[in-house]
Amino acid sequence: MRYDRTVHLDTDFATAVERVRDALAAQGFGVLTEIDVTATLKAKLDHAAENMEAYVILGACNPALAHRALETDRSIGLLLPCNVVVRRDGDRTAVQALDPNTMVALTELDALRPVAEEATRRLDAALAALAPGGTAG
Repeated sequence: MRYDRTVHLDTDFATAVERVRDALAAQGFGVLTEIDVTATLKAKLDHAAENMEAYVILGACNPALAHRALETDRSIGLLLPCNVVVRRDGDRTAVQALDPNTMVALTELDALRPVAEEATRRLDAALAALAPGGTAG
């Protein structure tokens, strides 16, 4: 089972991160956290992370969708499609988001289906806004 929605961009990493932030904001997602995985591994593991590609996790949230999901199942916070990964992938930049339908598949709660469908539409629109400079896959 695939659990991601991915687009590849033919742009540099820093530009990709800014474009992802803008595309998410246009779909009602705010970025609450940012984890620079590369810097964190370098700081904590020093030389063991030397060859780690540029890799950032953006903790994105659409408050209205999160609220609807939490009203259905308080434990759903474990599966909310909040993390968006931006990472170098060879000479391109990959942008990956958790497929919101994973919430429904794992919980088997049909009441989450409308939330997952709306989240999917919004995430897909954000990824599509990025796609003119890359390829989906």
